[in-house]
Amino acid sequence: MSAIVEAGSADRYELVVGLEVHVQLRTRTKAFCRCSTAFGAAPNTQVCPVCLGLPGALPVLNEHAVRLAVRTALVLGCTINELSTFARKHYFYPDLPKGYQVTQYERPLATGGQLEIGVLEGGTPIMVGIQRVHMEEDAGKLVHDRYPGATAVDLNRAGIPLVEIVTAPELHAPEAAGAWLRVLRHLLVFADVSDCSMEEGSLRVDANVSVRPRSQVALGTRTEVKNLNSFSAVERAIALEYARQCALFDAGAEVVSQTLLYDEGTDALRPARRKEAGEDYRYFPDPDLPPLSLDAVWIDALRANMPEMPRARRARFMREYQLTDYAADVLISTPTIADYYEGVARHHADPRAAANWVMGEVLAAVKGTGTTLDDFPVRPSDLAELLDLVREGQVSNSAAKQVFQRMLEHPERPRAIIAREGLARVADPARLHALIDEALAAHPAEAARLAAGETRLLGVLVGAVMQQSRGAADPAAVRQLLAERFGGGAGG
Repeated sequence: MSAIVEAGSADRYELVVGLEVHVQLRTRTKAFCRCSTAFGAAPNTQVCPVCLGLPGALPVLNEHAVRLAVRTALVLGCTINELSTFARKHYFYPDLPKGYQVTQYERPLATGGQLEIGVLEGGTPIMVGIQRVHMEEDAGKLVHDRYPGATAVDLNRAGIPLVEIVTAPELHAPEAAGAWLRVLRHLLVFADVSDCSMEEGSLRVDANVSVRPRSQVALGTRTEVKNLNSFSAVERAIALEYARQCALFDAGAEVVSQTLLYDEGTDALRPARRKEAGEDYRYFPDPDLPPLSLDAVWIDALRANMPEMPRARRARFMREYQLTDYAADVLISTPTIADYYEGVARHHADPRAAANWVMGEVLAAVKGTGTTLDDFPVRPSDLAELLDLVREGQVSNSAAKQVFQRMLEHPERPRAIIAREGLARVADPARLHALIDEALAAHPAEAARLAAGETRLLGVLVGAVMQQSRGAADPAAVRQLLAERFGGGAGG
């Protein structure tokens, strides 16, 4: 439990958290019209009469959004309702042009389900229940920093398709909430439901927080912290609200049901408004949208064609490629990393060497260049060819790293680079002796100390020869020839 809680409060009071997670579905068009969902467009350029809520405009449900929503429910083990309905949720906000949001209320898309976030010491899984998964549309966005002293409205997001995932109130620590969200994000990205980019608003979280004495069964008064857009913000906001409610209990004061906002800049919560009840939204069935009827055969077909999920892929990687736990975890951290690695491993005879290169050189290059594996210049098959050449002894590991750098700069087959730049492995004794002579001439002091018996200088001179040959020399042969030249005593 967070260190900001007063000493003893964690012993007296239990934290109870439920999360509401809004996930933008990976569609090209909006939920009820054909406007683009592309991120970063100029304000108010991706709008039409439907998402602007103009009179007479009629919505048409996006079938692909339904497909992705059902896939979300399947990932979470929910029961899919073959008949669900859309409702209008009424509230006023400047970025909600219709004055209501299309959502699902009494008959959601799916209910039940659960998500495992870890295991207890005895191996018992830690499960968190899912109450419901439903479809809805997004509102627009208020922009506070474009015009001095004024707030602008960008309606490009209005009508973007979302699923809302509502957990049971079964999380009891800020860190547990963070863990649940990380597992959820991992699953949804692998299921190709959403990119779950919190920076772009594709995954946003509301945390419902209450506190109760540990002897009490009934839940305490709930507050809601809205629109959290990072895992750290979720954990910090829950910890702050837990501490605040514990302090109110200790002072004999009442917890008021309200909506709060968390400011990461000041690390503080501030009240936004009183917490609405269901009747405040005046829900009623949307007269423009018929009930959503799903065929059981269609649902089963989606279930049968689900992408391979992280746990299954991890187990298969360890079984087929003999990876360590650590390597398997790194290589399934995203679908693109997993796909890239498997593309290399399937073309190269040593899957562990492939894993080391992907985890090392490849991911370092991705991070260093700010690119992604989706547009990475070195194709998996070309990297596999380079590793084949290392395995066959045609190029040293050191020279292979130089070849890899050239492939990053100018996509080209590794054999062509090796031939052009003279990086083929040098094992010919005459050529190696010439390289050794050049290195010794360039490092006379080290050569003299090695001759005097300072055997640790052997590695230094091997390195000098490798540098002289631009990594092409066979390091084992160089070491052997140096040891022989200096009387054999340097070989240790």
